[in-house]
Amino acid sequence: MDSKRFEKIGKALADPNRIKILQEFKPKLDFLHCSRIHEILKMTQPSISHHVKQLVDAGILEHIKEGRNVKYALNSDVLDDYSLFIQNLKP
Repeated sequence: MDSKRFEKIGKALADPNRIKILQEFKPKLDFLHCSRIHEILKMTQPSISHHVKQLVDAGILEHIKEGRNVKYALNSDVLDDYSLFIQNLKP
């Protein structure tokens, strides 16, 4: 992982609303539907779209189309690489 990618992921993780979205995957959920994200954040659709887009652009979430609906899956490989990058900063 290069420093530019690391920075993009860090910015995506720097928002408490995005952390709330990611914490929903903690109980071993494979994916989240947009409606669930709306329940979590209780924000307008444009605000939710902004937060989800930041996570998708950073590669943390992947979107999966199901007909007219979209669900999101956690890309744990990206988080693992991010964590490894941090670990490698130690002397």
